[in-house]
Amino acid sequence: MHYEGDPYILEGNPDDPDPLTRGELDSLVHTKAYQGYRVLPQRTVKIKQHQDNIEFAAMVEAMDESLGVIRRKLEELGIADNTIVIFYSDNGGMAGANFGRPDRRIAKDALDRAYATSSLPLRGAKGWMYEGGIRVPMIVCYPGVGRAGTECDVPVISNDFYYTLLDMASVDVPKEKVCEGESIVPLLEGGKIGKRALYWHFPHYSNHGMQSPGGAIRYGDYKLLEYFENGTVQLFDLKTDLGEQHDLSAEKPGVVKKLRKMLHAWRESVGASMPEPNPNFTGDKR
Repeated sequence: MHYEGDPYILEGNPDDPDPLTRGELDSLVHTKAYQGYRVLPQRTVKIKQHQDNIEFAAMVEAMDESLGVIRRKLEELGIADNTIVIFYSDNGGMAGANFGRPDRRIAKDALDRAYATSSLPLRGAKGWMYEGGIRVPMIVCYPGVGRAGTECDVPVISNDFYYTLLDMASVDVPKEKVCEGESIVPLLEGGKIGKRALYWHFPHYSNHGMQSPGGAIRYGDYKLLEYFENGTVQLFDLKTDLGEQHDLSAEKPGVVKKLRKMLHAWRESVGASMPEPNPNFTGDKR
């Protein structure tokens, strides 16, 4: 998707006591104080909107060609019909720079290196809990069983790989559940799996966007984000708002309460580590 507006937009931290609105962010990006490519005032950063990085395009082409080399080798070895291939990414695109050092300044001639791609139409980037940070494509080649050339829009998660590969290999699943997830073989066969919640946990400050530590749950079309610094929540309907621009948390308190309860119960069930205040923090950023 090519964005016809500004090449970069501002994103703030929704967990701030007085978070900036989309209108305020779009106005501030043109002011003097918010120029340059660094951590900007009010914990804002820039997110790339144009898909115009020729080096990144070349790397994507090289990856595609490499996958083709692997597929041809499988054919050459006579094992293509007995080999499962899964192509998957671990996180969303690098549309926001890495500010592991908060004082980092990015020169204009280094922008393509720092901002490799755009995640549009998704919001955010790698290191964010918005869809731009966690939604990725997946391609599965399951010879003789999977439905070739078809698409599936049911969300799955990397936790599913364990049980899926056991199912594909006809290996008995351990009686005691050793990890989260379930087999997605029914989806590959054109069937269905039961409705379930998907969870994410990121108890760190993001060096890709100055976001607060937080977690998220997706259940059906609703997705709830909860931040740990000030307890802020956001609720989005991904069916009608894939770009996560319309926070429904104030309009749908019942949904917020339900999903927040599910998210907290999940964290407790898996023993998720939570951030703790640093007793030695003085407020001096040095």
